[in-house]
Amino acid sequence: MLTHTRLLVAAALLAVPAAVSAHRMWLLPSGTVFSGTDGWVTVDSAVSNDLFYADHQPGRIEAVKVWQPDGSPGEIQNGATGRYRSVFDVKLDKPGTWKIGSAMSGVMGSFKVDGVEKRVGGRGGPPPVAGGARPAPLTVADIPANATDVKLTETSSRNEIFVTAGEPTRTVLQPTGKGLELDPVTHPDELVAGETARFRFLVDGKPAPGLKVTVVPGGKRYRDAEGARELTTGTDGVLAVEWPAAGMYWLNATVTDDKATAPRATQRRMSYTTTLEVMTP
Repeated sequence: MLTHTRLLVAAALLAVPAAVSAHRMWLLPSGTVFSGTDGWVTVDSAVSNDLFYADHQPGRIEAVKVWQPDGSPGEIQNGATGRYRSVFDVKLDKPGTWKIGSAMSGVMGSFKVDGVEKRVGGRGGPPPVAGGARPAPLTVADIPANATDVKLTETSSRNEIFVTAGEPTRTVLQPTGKGLELDPVTHPDELVAGETARFRFLVDGKPAPGLKVTVVPGGKRYRDAEGARELTTGTDGVLAVEWPAAGMYWLNATVTDDKATAPRATQRRMSYTTTLEVMTP
């Protein structure tokens, strides 16, 4: 079950197209390529206006999981949450590619009772109780039988990064066949400036043609233009991305369809986010 704050963040990011969203959720690793099996990666997690500059609110460490190169669960260490960002470490004690990230889901929308609109899974839930605490948001189970104008959207989002110790492996890159996922043709830890990478996007395990994908370089705080590119997957669901320069890049895709499975939901909105490191040639 999502916490109230996490649900608000997920709902806000899913409700607004990536190109115009004021706040973006991100994970920023200290690096993505390490030698040997005695290294550590430190990861920052936040939601901010300028990418990779923490200025709005921290990410939620409790939502993050780690997958070791063989696909088994890993461990977060030294986690801490400050005013604007969270930070944690992962010890890379096994060779291969690790996955670090979160997958969240829920239902958001509205309904009316006696002409009064109420919100599900987001803002507009019950008013704060004594002392200023706000109760958990309304759920589908809270919709009464006499409700009218029920409009619900099933939401799901993935926010994940990939880190490699030694030689890259692909076990943790295997898709689950559920929701919007990245199925990379080019390994995400083998990206080089001036070269073209290819990433296949899937929806429920099938190629997602015509999917709009936003790619934004970090460091907006130190330049006038954001530098965002809006790219589109081909008929095979594959996106071709050429990297103009080395650095960290934020990649996001969002898609809506009518294949919701949650009770009373009429549409499904899915989001995928990753941070990629591009190296110099």
